[in-house]
Amino acid sequence: MEIYCTRPGCLRPQNSFADLDDTTTLKTIQQKFCTTCGMPLILDGRYLPVRLLGQGGFGAAFLARDRRTPAMRTCVVKQFQPAGDLGPQQLAIAHTLFEREAEVLERLGNKHPQIPDLMAFFPLEISSQIPGKQDRFFYLVQEFIDGQNLEEELKSQGNFSEEQVREVFVEMLKILSFVHENDTIHRDIKPSNIMRAKTNGRLYLLDFGAVKQVTQSPGVTSSGRSTGIYSMGFAPPEQMAGRTVFPSTDLYALAVTCIMLLTGKEPQELFDAYSNEWNWRSQATLSDRFADILDRLLLSTPSQRFQGAQEVLTALNATSPPPPSPISPPSPPSPISPPSPPSPISPLSPISPSSPHFSTFEVLRGAAFTGFEGGLLLIVLRSLGFAPAISTIAWLLILTALIFVQYRRLIEKYDLLILAVVTLGIVFFIPPFNQAFLWEAILFIPVFASCCAVAFTALFRLISKLIAKFL
Repeated sequence: MEIYCTRPGCLRPQNSFADLDDTTTLKTIQQKFCTTCGMPLILDGRYLPVRLLGQGGFGAAFLARDRRTPAMRTCVVKQFQPAGDLGPQQLAIAHTLFEREAEVLERLGNKHPQIPDLMAFFPLEISSQIPGKQDRFFYLVQEFIDGQNLEEELKSQGNFSEEQVREVFVEMLKILSFVHENDTIHRDIKPSNIMRAKTNGRLYLLDFGAVKQVTQSPGVTSSGRSTGIYSMGFAPPEQMAGRTVFPSTDLYALAVTCIMLLTGKEPQELFDAYSNEWNWRSQATLSDRFADILDRLLLSTPSQRFQGAQEVLTALNATSPPPPSPISPPSPPSPISPPSPPSPISPLSPISPSSPHFSTFEVLRGAAFTGFEGGLLLIVLRSLGFAPAISTIAWLLILTALIFVQYRRLIEKYDLLILAVVTLGIVFFIPPFNQAFLWEAILFIPVFASCCAVAFTALFRLISKLIAKFL
């Protein structure tokens, strides 16, 4: 039988013991030691690591077998193993997070079928390879979920469809509802922490090592502050700044997870740092309701997001438009609150971020296209000899239509360039449309109109941002 050594830095961690192939010996032997470094291999007298699953900033995970069960049940053994040269305070925080994961798994995992069960938590103290010193290790043993995480699924299968993402969204909302009702915030929702089991396709929420437990008693409010443990791109502003975290902090990360699965792109590629907003809707096809809900969850201000998972589920399943995001809440929300019924949904109020988000570059690009097409349209209408009033009305109607199709993202990016080139070619080469102007004018008028449209749009956008800043 093969047993894997869990000592960090062991040169030959794989050990082979022929005598352990005998079931009786395997069940009764007291201990085995690494043939390279002397590390005890049978952990807590029962767990036999088989292979390394992975390593992170604060530990390593091993696939193991439990010899105290009839079928040698498979499990996951996590070892507290902080990377790098941590100071005493950092080491204490990391150790606290590891212990907290065990506590949360014991409290939540045994009560919810989609959170792994805790099987054991124990220390191991042995002689160090440095003479005169002792090494102390901490181990956590949890249920093994045999499957593939969603990050791996995305790489192997490609972008998720709306139906697939909706399934992930709903299942995670149900789990988060349970987690939040038990005064816990996960704080590290991302595709790699969501596992799909091979046997039944059920989704599991993993890695509670960064959880934030918040308890409240009468007259006492916990700070709920973040300890600075988060995954870049998935964490909202309040978490990255080390401020108070809320249930909506997890909902923000879940929304980022969904748009990553829909587009196949990393969060950093979907966030426009210049305009400080998410720019993903043009890269995914899904229903307006679902997109509006995701947009609201992605708002940078916690009070403007949905405040709980049940509230999101209610909005997702409702037949009326989702509720608007609050502009100024009457009082700051507490870090976590007891379970309460979902907020009522107004059937007449649209969600505030229902309109598509456009970056500054997209706005100016659209203005340049609209101005260019407007100039060509003016040439066409003048060439056809329509009355001034009719020409003006037709010009305004067509411009309005051009702006509308860009607003709805029916045409964008390369479509704009292709349409502009095709329209210029028609005006330039078809005689009825170019008889009233010289070819220099045919080139100058649309270019001049395009520049004017860009200048006017940039000025208007600048003034609007200044007004919004001071109001």
